[in-house]
Amino acid sequence: METVSRRHFLYGSAAFLTYAASAQAFWPFADRSGPAGAAEDIRGKVFKGDAPPKLWKWSHEGFLYKKLKGDKVVCGICPNHCLLAPGDRSACRSKVNLDGTLYSLTYGNPCSVNTDPIEKKPLYHFKPQTKAFSLATAGCNFRCLNCQNWEISQAKPHEVRHYELFPEDAVQAAQRAGAESIAYTYSEPITFFEYMLATARLAKAKGLHNLWISNGYINRKPLLELCNVLDGANVNLKSFEDAIYRKLNGGRLEPVLNTFRTLHERRVHFEMTNLVVPGYVDDEDMVKRMCAWILTNLGPDYPLHFLRFFPRYKLDRLPPTPVSTLTRFRELARQEGIHYVYVGNVPEHEGNNTYCHQCQKLLIERQGYFIASYHLDGGGLCKFCRAPIPGVWRAHDDQQGPSSSSSS
Repeated sequence: METVSRRHFLYGSAAFLTYAASAQAFWPFADRSGPAGAAEDIRGKVFKGDAPPKLWKWSHEGFLYKKLKGDKVVCGICPNHCLLAPGDRSACRSKVNLDGTLYSLTYGNPCSVNTDPIEKKPLYHFKPQTKAFSLATAGCNFRCLNCQNWEISQAKPHEVRHYELFPEDAVQAAQRAGAESIAYTYSEPITFFEYMLATARLAKAKGLHNLWISNGYINRKPLLELCNVLDGANVNLKSFEDAIYRKLNGGRLEPVLNTFRTLHERRVHFEMTNLVVPGYVDDEDMVKRMCAWILTNLGPDYPLHFLRFFPRYKLDRLPPTPVSTLTRFRELARQEGIHYVYVGNVPEHEGNNTYCHQCQKLLIERQGYFIASYHLDGGGLCKFCRAPIPGVWRAHDDQQGPSSSSSS
Protein backbone atom coordinates (compact mmCIF):
# COMPACT_ATOMS: atom_id res chain seq x y z
CA MET A 1 0.00 0.00 0.00
CA GLU A 2 1.33 3.44 -0.90
CA THR A 3 2.25 5.72 2.00
CA VAL A 4 0.77 9.23 1.85
CA SER A 5 2.61 12.06 3.61
CA ARG A 6 0.74 14.41 5.93
CA ARG A 7 1.38 17.32 3.54
CA HIS A 8 -0.07 15.45 0.53
CA PHE A 9 -3.04 14.36 2.63
CA LEU A 10 -3.80 17.97 3.59
CA TYR A 11 -3.41 19.16 0.00
CA GLY A 12 -5.71 16.42 -1.24
CA SER A 13 -8.31 17.14 1.43
CA ALA A 14 -8.32 20.84 0.61
CA ALA A 15 -8.73 20.15 -3.10
CA PHE A 16 -11.64 17.78 -2.45
CA LEU A 17 -13.42 20.28 -0.17
CA THR A 18 -12.97 23.04 -2.75
CA TYR A 19 -14.42 20.84 -5.48
CA ALA A 20 -17.34 19.75 -3.26
CA ALA A 21 -18.22 23.32 -2.36
CA SER A 22 -18.20 24.48 -5.98
CA ALA A 23 -20.23 21.51 -7.17
CA GLN A 24 -22.89 21.79 -4.48
CA ALA A 25 -24.57 24.75 -6.16
CA PHE A 26 -25.23 22.67 -9.26
CA TRP A 27 -26.19 19.42 -7.51
CA PRO A 28 -29.90 19.03 -8.05
CA PHE A 29 -30.61 16.54 -5.31
CA ALA A 30 -29.42 18.70 -2.42
CA ASP A 31 -31.88 19.35 0.38
CA ARG A 32 -34.31 22.00 -0.87
CA SER A 33 -35.95 22.75 2.45
CA GLY A 34 -33.02 23.03 4.87
CA PRO A 35 -31.18 26.23 5.79
CA ALA A 36 -28.39 25.68 3.27
CA GLY A 37 -30.77 25.12 0.38
CA ALA A 38 -32.90 28.10 1.36
CA ALA A 39 -29.88 30.41 1.46
CA GLU A 40 -28.73 29.70 -2.11
CA ASP A 41 -29.44 32.52 -4.54
CA ILE A 42 -27.90 32.82 -8.00
CA ARG A 43 -29.55 36.14 -8.76
CA GLY A 44 -27.60 38.30 -11.18
CA LYS A 45 -25.63 41.29 -9.91
CA VAL A 46 -25.08 44.75 -11.30
CA PHE A 47 -21.98 45.02 -13.51
CA LYS A 48 -20.05 47.84 -11.84
CA GLY A 49 -18.32 50.27 -14.20
CA ASP A 50 -19.19 48.14 -17.24
CA ALA A 51 -21.17 50.65 -19.32
CA PRO A 52 -19.78 51.64 -22.72
CA PRO A 53 -18.11 55.06 -22.85
CA LYS A 54 -20.82 56.41 -25.16
CA LEU A 55 -24.22 55.48 -26.54
CA TRP A 56 -24.75 53.72 -29.86
CA LYS A 57 -27.54 54.10 -32.42
CA TRP A 58 -29.64 51.41 -30.75
CA SER A 59 -29.83 53.27 -27.43
CA HIS A 60 -33.11 54.52 -25.99
CA GLU A 61 -33.94 56.14 -22.68
CA GLY A 62 -35.32 53.63 -20.20
CA PHE A 63 -38.98 53.28 -19.28
CA LEU A 64 -40.10 53.73 -15.65
CA TYR A 65 -36.91 54.50 -13.80
CA LYS A 66 -36.11 56.89 -10.95
CA LYS A 67 -33.27 59.37 -10.72
CA LEU A 68 -31.54 59.58 -7.36
CA LYS A 69 -28.87 61.74 -5.78
CA GLY A 70 -25.37 61.46 -7.13
CA ASP A 71 -26.67 60.70 -10.65
CA LYS A 72 -27.72 57.20 -9.57
CA VAL A 73 -30.80 55.58 -11.09
CA VAL A 74 -33.12 52.70 -10.18
CA CYS A 75 -34.71 50.64 -12.96
CA GLY A 76 -38.40 50.00 -12.35
CA ILE A 77 -39.14 47.31 -14.93
CA CYS A 78 -38.49 44.12 -12.95
CA PRO A 79 -38.19 43.04 -9.30
CA ASN A 80 -34.39 43.17 -9.49
CA HIS A 81 -34.69 46.96 -9.08
CA CYS A 82 -31.13 47.48 -10.27
CA LEU A 83 -29.49 50.48 -8.57
CA LEU A 84 -26.95 51.87 -11.03
CA ALA A 85 -24.29 54.44 -10.39
CA PRO A 86 -22.95 56.29 -13.44
CA GLY A 87 -21.07 53.80 -15.61
CA ASP A 88 -22.87 50.70 -14.25
CA ARG A 89 -24.68 48.04 -16.28
CA SER A 90 -27.87 46.30 -15.09
CA ALA A 91 -28.04 42.65 -14.04
CA CYS A 92 -29.92 41.87 -17.27
CA ARG A 93 -26.92 43.31 -19.17
CA SER A 94 -29.19 45.45 -21.38
CA LYS A 95 -29.32 48.78 -19.53
CA VAL A 96 -26.71 51.27 -18.42
CA ASN A 97 -26.45 54.51 -16.49
CA LEU A 98 -24.71 57.20 -18.48
CA ASP A 99 -24.43 60.59 -16.77
CA GLY A 100 -27.48 59.99 -14.59
CA THR A 101 -29.83 58.73 -17.32
CA LEU A 102 -30.91 55.10 -17.75
CA TYR A 103 -30.56 53.79 -21.30
CA SER A 104 -31.59 50.56 -22.98
CA LEU A 105 -28.98 49.29 -25.45
CA THR A 106 -31.34 46.88 -27.25
CA TYR A 107 -33.71 49.21 -29.08
CA GLY A 108 -34.00 48.02 -32.67
CA ASN A 109 -31.14 45.52 -32.66
CA PRO A 110 -32.57 42.00 -32.25
CA CYS A 111 -30.08 39.14 -32.32
CA SER A 112 -32.65 36.53 -33.36
CA VAL A 113 -35.44 36.96 -35.93
CA ASN A 114 -37.57 34.09 -37.26
CA THR A 115 -41.06 33.25 -38.42
CA ASP A 116 -42.42 30.39 -36.32
CA PRO A 117 -45.62 28.37 -36.11
CA ILE A 118 -47.51 29.74 -33.15
CA GLU A 119 -47.60 26.26 -31.62
CA LYS A 120 -43.83 26.55 -31.01
CA LYS A 121 -44.26 29.27 -28.38
CA PRO A 122 -46.06 27.09 -27.08
CA LEU A 123 -49.53 28.57 -27.56
CA TYR A 124 -52.16 25.90 -28.22
CA HIS A 125 -55.29 28.01 -27.66
CA PHE A 126 -54.36 31.05 -29.74
CA LYS A 127 -55.01 31.12 -33.48
CA PRO A 128 -53.81 27.58 -34.29
CA GLN A 129 -51.76 27.04 -37.43
CA THR A 130 -50.91 30.73 -37.85
CA LYS A 131 -47.46 32.32 -38.04
CA ALA A 132 -45.72 34.37 -35.37
CA PHE A 133 -42.93 36.72 -36.37
CA SER A 134 -40.50 36.14 -33.51
CA LEU A 135 -37.69 38.36 -32.30
CA ALA A 136 -35.31 38.66 -29.36
CA THR A 137 -32.40 40.75 -28.20
CA ALA A 138 -29.55 39.79 -25.90
CA GLY A 139 -30.04 39.71 -22.15
CA CYS A 140 -32.13 38.22 -19.35
CA ASN A 141 -33.02 39.16 -15.78
CA PHE A 142 -32.69 35.49 -14.71
CA ARG A 143 -29.68 33.17 -14.50
CA CYS A 144 -31.35 29.80 -15.14
CA LEU A 145 -28.89 26.94 -14.85
CA ASN A 146 -30.82 25.05 -17.54
CA CYS A 147 -31.25 27.89 -20.06
CA GLN A 148 -31.62 26.60 -23.62
CA ASN A 149 -30.80 29.98 -25.19
CA TRP A 150 -27.94 30.95 -22.91
CA GLU A 151 -25.76 32.09 -25.82
CA ILE A 152 -28.01 35.15 -26.19
CA SER A 153 -29.77 35.38 -22.81
CA GLN A 154 -26.50 35.51 -20.89
CA ALA A 155 -24.77 37.87 -23.31
CA LYS A 156 -24.42 41.63 -23.57
CA PRO A 157 -25.88 43.33 -26.68
CA HIS A 158 -22.49 44.08 -28.22
CA GLU A 159 -21.33 40.47 -27.78
CA VAL A 160 -23.76 38.91 -30.27
CA ARG A 161 -24.43 39.35 -33.94
CA HIS A 162 -27.57 41.37 -34.44
CA TYR A 163 -29.86 42.90 -37.03
CA GLU A 164 -31.05 46.47 -37.37
CA LEU A 165 -34.82 46.29 -37.07
CA PHE A 166 -36.49 49.28 -35.49
CA PRO A 167 -40.17 48.97 -34.45
CA GLU A 168 -41.66 50.13 -37.75
CA ASP A 169 -39.29 47.80 -39.64
CA ALA A 170 -40.27 44.85 -37.43
CA VAL A 171 -43.96 45.42 -38.15
CA GLN A 172 -43.35 45.63 -41.88
CA ALA A 173 -41.21 42.48 -41.79
CA ALA A 174 -43.98 40.62 -39.94
CA GLN A 175 -46.49 41.67 -42.57
CA ARG A 176 -44.21 40.58 -45.41
CA ALA A 177 -43.76 37.20 -43.72
CA GLY A 178 -47.52 36.64 -43.65
CA ALA A 179 -47.54 36.51 -39.85
CA GLU A 180 -50.64 37.38 -37.86
CA SER A 181 -48.66 37.98 -34.67
CA ILE A 182 -45.38 39.31 -33.40
CA ALA A 183 -43.88 37.21 -30.60
CA TYR A 184 -41.35 38.70 -28.19
CA THR A 185 -39.50 35.58 -27.21
CA TYR A 186 -36.32 33.41 -27.12
CA SER A 187 -34.34 35.40 -24.51
CA GLU A 188 -36.34 37.54 -22.04
CA PRO A 189 -38.53 40.31 -23.49
CA ILE A 190 -38.65 42.11 -20.14
CA THR A 191 -35.03 43.13 -20.72
CA PHE A 192 -35.92 44.82 -24.02
CA PHE A 193 -39.15 46.29 -22.68
CA GLU A 194 -38.81 49.66 -24.43
CA TYR A 195 -38.30 48.02 -27.84
CA MET A 196 -41.10 45.52 -27.22
CA LEU A 197 -43.61 48.15 -26.11
CA ALA A 198 -42.92 50.50 -29.03
CA THR A 199 -43.14 47.62 -31.53
CA ALA A 200 -46.30 46.26 -29.94
CA ARG A 201 -48.06 49.62 -30.14
CA LEU A 202 -47.31 49.90 -33.86
CA ALA A 203 -48.25 46.25 -34.46
CA LYS A 204 -51.59 46.73 -32.71
CA ALA A 205 -52.37 49.74 -34.89
CA LYS A 206 -51.65 47.62 -37.99
CA GLY A 207 -53.95 44.77 -36.92
CA LEU A 208 -51.24 42.37 -35.76
CA HIS A 209 -51.43 40.43 -32.49
CA ASN A 210 -48.76 40.78 -29.82
CA LEU A 211 -47.50 37.71 -27.96
CA TRP A 212 -45.32 37.82 -24.85
CA ILE A 213 -43.23 34.69 -24.16
CA SER A 214 -41.64 35.35 -20.80
CA ASN A 215 -40.49 34.29 -17.36
CA GLY A 216 -43.04 36.75 -15.97
CA TYR A 217 -40.54 38.48 -13.68
CA ILE A 218 -41.88 41.99 -14.10
CA ASN A 219 -43.33 44.75 -11.92
CA ARG A 220 -47.02 45.53 -12.07
CA LYS A 221 -46.83 49.06 -13.52
CA PRO A 222 -44.92 48.17 -16.71
CA LEU A 223 -47.01 45.02 -17.07
CA LEU A 224 -50.22 47.06 -16.99
CA GLU A 225 -48.81 49.26 -19.75
CA LEU A 226 -47.93 46.18 -21.79
CA CYS A 227 -51.38 44.67 -21.26
CA ASN A 228 -52.88 47.59 -23.20
CA VAL A 229 -51.41 46.12 -26.39
CA LEU A 230 -51.01 42.46 -25.45
CA ASP A 231 -53.16 39.72 -27.01
CA GLY A 232 -51.60 36.54 -25.66
CA ALA A 233 -48.79 35.25 -23.49
CA ASN A 234 -46.98 32.14 -22.41
CA VAL A 235 -45.39 32.59 -19.01
CA ASN A 236 -42.94 30.05 -17.65
CA LEU A 237 -43.88 29.06 -14.11
CA LYS A 238 -40.52 27.50 -13.42
CA SER A 239 -41.47 25.87 -10.12
CA PHE A 240 -43.84 26.38 -7.22
CA GLU A 241 -41.18 26.78 -4.55
CA ASP A 242 -39.36 30.02 -3.82
CA ALA A 243 -36.12 28.30 -2.77
CA ILE A 244 -35.94 26.54 -6.15
CA TYR A 245 -36.53 29.83 -7.97
CA ARG A 246 -33.55 31.28 -6.12
CA LYS A 247 -31.15 28.38 -6.67
CA LEU A 248 -32.23 27.30 -10.18
CA ASN A 249 -33.29 30.56 -11.80
CA GLY A 250 -32.03 33.49 -9.75
CA GLY A 251 -35.44 34.97 -9.03
CA ARG A 252 -38.41 34.74 -6.68
CA LEU A 253 -41.77 33.02 -7.03
CA GLU A 254 -44.21 35.66 -5.79
CA PRO A 255 -43.60 38.28 -8.53
CA VAL A 256 -44.38 35.62 -11.16
CA LEU A 257 -47.61 34.70 -9.39
CA ASN A 258 -48.50 38.39 -9.35
CA THR A 259 -47.96 38.46 -13.11
CA PHE A 260 -50.53 35.70 -13.56
CA ARG A 261 -52.97 37.59 -11.34
CA THR A 262 -52.53 40.76 -13.43
CA LEU A 263 -52.94 38.98 -16.79
CA HIS A 264 -56.08 37.29 -15.45
CA GLU A 265 -57.42 40.60 -14.13
CA ARG A 266 -56.82 42.29 -17.49
CA ARG A 267 -58.37 39.37 -19.39
CA VAL A 268 -55.29 38.65 -21.49
CA HIS A 269 -55.23 35.11 -22.84
CA PHE A 270 -52.22 33.26 -21.42
CA GLU A 271 -50.86 29.76 -21.12
CA MET A 272 -48.50 28.43 -18.47
CA THR A 273 -45.36 26.39 -19.02
CA ASN A 274 -43.60 24.25 -16.43
CA LEU A 275 -40.27 22.73 -17.49
CA VAL A 276 -39.90 19.57 -15.41
CA VAL A 277 -36.20 19.59 -14.44
CA PRO A 278 -35.19 16.31 -12.72
CA GLY A 279 -34.19 16.80 -9.11
CA TYR A 280 -35.64 20.30 -8.99
CA VAL A 281 -39.20 20.40 -10.34
CA ASP A 282 -40.30 16.77 -10.44
CA ASP A 283 -42.14 16.60 -7.13
CA GLU A 284 -45.80 15.49 -7.15
CA ASP A 285 -46.67 17.45 -4.03
CA MET A 286 -45.35 20.61 -5.70
CA VAL A 287 -47.58 19.94 -8.71
CA LYS A 288 -50.61 19.56 -6.44
CA ARG A 289 -49.85 22.82 -4.65
CA MET A 290 -49.31 24.57 -7.99
CA CYS A 291 -52.62 23.32 -9.36
CA ALA A 292 -54.45 24.31 -6.17
CA TRP A 293 -53.10 27.85 -6.48
CA ILE A 294 -54.04 28.04 -10.17
CA LEU A 295 -57.59 26.86 -9.49
CA THR A 296 -58.07 29.25 -6.57
CA ASN A 297 -56.59 32.34 -8.22
CA LEU A 298 -57.04 31.86 -11.96
CA GLY A 299 -59.62 29.13 -12.53
CA PRO A 300 -59.43 25.87 -14.49
CA ASP A 301 -59.36 27.15 -18.08
CA TYR A 302 -55.84 28.48 -18.69
CA PRO A 303 -53.76 25.82 -20.48
CA LEU A 304 -50.86 24.29 -18.56
CA HIS A 305 -47.89 22.76 -20.43
CA PHE A 306 -45.48 20.32 -18.78
CA LEU A 307 -42.30 20.32 -20.87
CA ARG A 308 -39.61 17.68 -21.05
CA PHE A 309 -36.19 18.85 -19.93
CA PHE A 310 -33.09 18.03 -21.97
CA PRO A 311 -29.52 18.59 -20.69
CA ARG A 312 -28.50 22.19 -21.31
CA TYR A 313 -26.02 24.83 -20.17
CA LYS A 314 -24.93 24.26 -16.55
CA LEU A 315 -27.19 21.23 -16.10
CA ASP A 316 -25.80 19.31 -19.05
CA ARG A 317 -25.12 16.22 -16.92
CA LEU A 318 -28.68 15.71 -15.79
CA PRO A 319 -30.80 13.09 -17.59
CA PRO A 320 -33.81 14.11 -19.68
CA THR A 321 -37.15 14.08 -17.88
CA PRO A 322 -38.69 10.59 -18.02
CA VAL A 323 -41.76 10.65 -20.24
CA SER A 324 -43.58 8.70 -17.53
CA THR A 325 -43.11 11.66 -15.16
CA LEU A 326 -44.70 14.05 -17.65
CA THR A 327 -47.60 11.65 -18.26
CA ARG A 328 -48.17 11.31 -14.52
CA PHE A 329 -48.08 15.08 -13.97
CA ARG A 330 -50.57 15.63 -16.79
CA GLU A 331 -53.00 13.15 -15.31
CA LEU A 332 -52.49 14.57 -11.84
CA ALA A 333 -53.21 18.14 -13.00
CA ARG A 334 -56.34 16.98 -14.80
CA GLN A 335 -57.50 15.10 -11.72
CA GLU A 336 -56.95 18.22 -9.65
CA GLY A 337 -59.29 20.10 -11.99
CA ILE A 338 -57.18 21.87 -14.65
CA HIS A 339 -59.17 21.52 -17.89
CA TYR A 340 -56.38 21.76 -20.47
CA VAL A 341 -53.05 20.12 -19.67
CA TYR A 342 -50.37 19.39 -22.25
CA VAL A 343 -47.08 17.52 -22.57
CA GLY A 344 -44.37 19.24 -24.61
CA ASN A 345 -41.07 18.16 -26.18
CA VAL A 346 -42.41 14.61 -26.59
CA PRO A 347 -43.51 14.05 -30.21
CA GLU A 348 -46.69 12.01 -30.75
CA HIS A 349 -47.62 11.98 -27.06
CA GLU A 350 -51.39 12.26 -26.68
CA GLY A 351 -50.70 15.21 -24.38
CA ASN A 352 -50.01 17.29 -27.50
CA ASN A 353 -53.68 17.15 -28.45
CA THR A 354 -56.63 19.23 -27.27
CA TYR A 355 -59.65 17.41 -25.83
CA CYS A 356 -62.95 19.01 -24.89
CA HIS A 357 -63.17 19.43 -21.13
CA GLN A 358 -66.88 18.61 -21.23
CA CYS A 359 -67.33 15.67 -23.62
CA GLN A 360 -63.64 14.58 -23.78
CA LYS A 361 -63.74 14.33 -27.59
CA LEU A 362 -60.58 15.07 -29.59
CA LEU A 363 -60.76 18.66 -30.83
CA ILE A 364 -57.30 19.44 -32.18
CA GLU A 365 -54.88 16.69 -33.18
CA ARG A 366 -51.27 17.86 -33.41
CA GLN A 367 -48.36 16.16 -35.12
CA GLY A 368 -45.41 18.29 -34.17
CA TYR A 369 -46.39 21.80 -35.22
CA PHE A 370 -48.82 20.51 -37.85
CA ILE A 371 -52.55 20.24 -37.13
CA ALA A 372 -53.89 16.94 -38.43
CA SER A 373 -57.54 17.46 -37.44
CA TYR A 374 -59.56 20.39 -36.10
CA HIS A 375 -63.03 20.20 -34.59
CA LEU A 376 -63.85 23.69 -33.36
CA ASP A 377 -66.31 25.98 -35.07
CA GLY A 378 -65.57 29.63 -35.79
CA GLY A 379 -66.88 30.73 -32.40
CA GLY A 380 -64.54 28.45 -30.49
CA LEU A 381 -67.20 25.85 -29.69
CA CYS A 382 -66.73 22.09 -29.54
CA LYS A 383 -68.37 20.65 -32.66
CA PHE A 384 -69.56 17.64 -30.69
CA CYS A 385 -71.19 19.07 -27.55
CA ARG A 386 -71.10 22.84 -28.27
CA ALA A 387 -69.11 23.61 -25.11
CA PRO A 388 -67.18 26.90 -25.32
CA ILE A 389 -63.44 26.23 -25.42
CA PRO A 390 -61.31 28.94 -23.77
CA GLY A 391 -58.88 30.65 -26.09
CA VAL A 392 -58.52 32.93 -29.10
CA TRP A 393 -59.64 31.01 -32.17
CA ARG A 394 -59.91 31.41 -35.92
CA ALA A 395 -63.06 33.12 -37.17
CA HIS A 396 -63.95 30.15 -39.41
CA ASP A 397 -63.59 26.44 -38.92
CA ASP A 398 -61.49 25.92 -42.06
CA GLN A 399 -57.77 25.88 -41.35
CA GLN A 400 -57.04 28.66 -43.81
CA GLY A 401 -59.87 30.94 -42.71
CA PRO A 402 -59.57 34.67 -41.94
CA SER A 403 -58.09 35.66 -38.61
CA SER A 404 -60.41 37.75 -36.49
CA SER A 405 -60.46 36.53 -32.89
CA SER A 406 -62.87 35.29 -30.26
CA SER A 407 -61.55 35.33 -26.72
CA SER A 408 -62.76 33.62 -23.59
